[in-house]
Amino acid sequence: MGVTNSNKVVSIDRIGCDGTLKVTLALTAAPDITTNPTDIALVLDRSGSMTGTPLANMKAGAKTFIDIIEEATDGVKDGVIGSGSHIGIVSFASTATADTQLITSVATLKASVDALSAGGNTNHADAFSKAIALFDPASANQKVIVMFTDGNTTTGAPPAPVAAAARAAGIIIYCIGLVGSDGVDVNTLNEWATDPDASHVAVTPDDAKLEELFAALAANITKPGATNIVIDEILNDDFIITSLSSPTKGTAMMLNAHTLKWRIAELGVTASEGASLEFFIQHTGQSSGVKKVNASIQYSDDEGNIVIFPDPSVTVDCGVVVNPEDCPVPIDFETVGCSDSIMVDLGDSYLESLGRIVQMDVTVKNVCPGKRVALGVILTEVDEHGLEYQRGMKAITLPAHDQPTCRDVQVKCIKFVLPEDLALPSDNGQSICPTRYLRARVIAHNIDTDFRCCEGILTV
Repeated sequence: MGVTNSNKVVSIDRIGCDGTLKVTLALTAAPDITTNPTDIALVLDRSGSMTGTPLANMKAGAKTFIDIIEEATDGVKDGVIGSGSHIGIVSFASTATADTQLITSVATLKASVDALSAGGNTNHADAFSKAIALFDPASANQKVIVMFTDGNTTTGAPPAPVAAAARAAGIIIYCIGLVGSDGVDVNTLNEWATDPDASHVAVTPDDAKLEELFAALAANITKPGATNIVIDEILNDDFIITSLSSPTKGTAMMLNAHTLKWRIAELGVTASEGASLEFFIQHTGQSSGVKKVNASIQYSDDEGNIVIFPDPSVTVDCGVVVNPEDCPVPIDFETVGCSDSIMVDLGDSYLESLGRIVQMDVTVKNVCPGKRVALGVILTEVDEHGLEYQRGMKAITLPAHDQPTCRDVQVKCIKFVLPEDLALPSDNGQSICPTRYLRARVIAHNIDTDFRCCEGILTV
């Protein structure tokens, strides 16, 4: 059966700007049909558009499919499907018919295929319903529907809900499509089939290729699980991996902050088996929006299973961010030749001096929409006796935001310059760049208010 399911999920769908979430990768694989008994409903289109060579080639393909499954179950061509597996035939046109039940006789199955004749409309919903009815819900066998069709639905109920109910019940659906006179809809086959589409849907415009498609599908169903699995995951640049748990199967390692590799020696070789890997990621970008978790994820194994993982996204909310000061505009210049020195005029600079730059961020909590905020930041330096010395004050107006509710507002890059000639002699001049002890106070209040002073009128 090879890989029968692959999944990737995130623990939450909304995080803050620097929020974290858990990502889970999961795989399920099942062994070959000899150790994983399988019941297969072979569903064959005999509508009017199949008249002539399409019907003949479909019959040849269906019988080749039966032969491959039969030999895979016990290793010999003895006319009997072994190891507890079964095949049943359902054919359909305007209505569907269970031409056999789930049986093991190759001769009876082939005779039912040979007896088919073309005519009528195309009722896929009834075909799925008759196929589902073949299976015994109490049976532990894997359940598979192989749907062959050459056209779109022309009668009966919509088939998609019936196919969805089958998948929900654990039935694996494969679809083979022939581009017939009324044009098979590949997107519809993808909707019916089990994911991933690449390994569960095959289409050809040439009915001579049908036997080849049926043979390839039978070989896929009999695959012996998966061996030497390698999964390479690369995160979107907005995220980094913060921790990686040990997988339930195999080994995983981080190659860098954005990349991990998961290796599994074998999965589902002797029995149906699952494996999962959990890791935590953190958003490190600066912008809000819907962010895809993955940049890419690649799968490979020795059996050539085609595995496609989902591509989850998460909504990132960075809140309201205010940058009250721009970084200084850089001045570009260049050196030419082998000069020992150059002279550069850097222009004018205002109210700044040599020394250290202190850059601070602050978050103003619960700022309601439509309200401007006055923000004051006072910086002092503290000496060894606890005395404070003024080092500057910034007064900033935060513009009103239009978010629907009160929000936290981040104010970033509030810069103060600390000239070295103002440094306190706390280390008795022992170092060039002494430790300096600073203290910041933040004052914020709303500018806009509905309050009005009462105007009293005194009457005598």
